[in-house]
Amino acid sequence: MCLAVPGKIVSISGDEPLTRAGKVNFGGIIKEVNFAYVPEAKVGDYVVVHVGFALNIMDEAEANLVFDYLREMGDLAELEERDQERAAEQAV
Repeated sequence: MCLAVPGKIVSISGDEPLTRAGKVNFGGIIKEVNFAYVPEAKVGDYVVVHVGFALNIMDEAEANLVFDYLREMGDLAELEERDQERAAEQAV
């Protein structure tokens, strides 16, 4: 099952609306994300991300609540495992 996951924007690059992207921190896992759907997003904002695209901006309290639920369900562990597998593949 695919979930939209909240994360905190740590950097943004690009000025073109469709190619504007940056790094988002998902509880310690940093991923590249496209911000085409949220042109008003800025560093420090929390966004909901699905398949590499930020879909909307959310407040920090709500993002933390979602992270707590994901931890309880064990879904963050799955995300961390996939990230470690990709890093190992890239190192080879």
